[in-house]
Amino acid sequence: MKLDEIREHIGYQPVLLGIVALVASAALAMAAGSTGEAIAAAEAKDLRDSLAEVLPAGLADNDFLKDTLAIDKAGKPVTIYRARRAGAVKAAVFQVAERGYAGEISILMAVDAEGHTLGVRVLKHTETPGLGDKIEVKKDPWVKAFDGKSLGDPAPERWGVKKDGGVFDQFAGATITPRAVVKAVKGGLDFFAEHRTEITGG
Repeated sequence: MKLDEIREHIGYQPVLLGIVALVASAALAMAAGSTGEAIAAAEAKDLRDSLAEVLPAGLADNDFLKDTLAIDKAGKPVTIYRARRAGAVKAAVFQVAERGYAGEISILMAVDAEGHTLGVRVLKHTETPGLGDKIEVKKDPWVKAFDGKSLGDPAPERWGVKKDGGVFDQFAGATITPRAVVKAVKGGLDFFAEHRTEITGG
């Protein structure tokens, strides 16, 4: 059978289409596999960098990305990253969130084994640029005011912005935003205190 006759054969086009589809599918699968690995690696690096921002350098000698624990909080699992040195848990890093002025504010915080904050960073928010975005450390050092704080320092009734009788500054025209962050950090410390034994193992 000549080539022209083969091309005119009724089964030629469906077979060709099937071959093209198979080749395209294989190519897409290979691309997705390699891209997926690259995305996962980038996400892991971003997470490691974020965790390192709230943990003092040299505090941990373990891979805290792999030393995790999931604890339920209000019906949702919270992933706890445990920083160890010589096997002992020195700190826990986890996310908390509160509703701000324009939406949810997601916060990453590190707490040492005694319940003191080592670092707090805002991961995500939709607050008003120029007002509420001062919660970002690259815009303003305000969030560093939480370093070293605990449930007893300040006293429970002083965990608030100054407008509410607390110790933390608020922003002119944007009190709701810092108020939400203060509430989130205080809630994170309460959460850690409630699960301290489970997190630290002692």
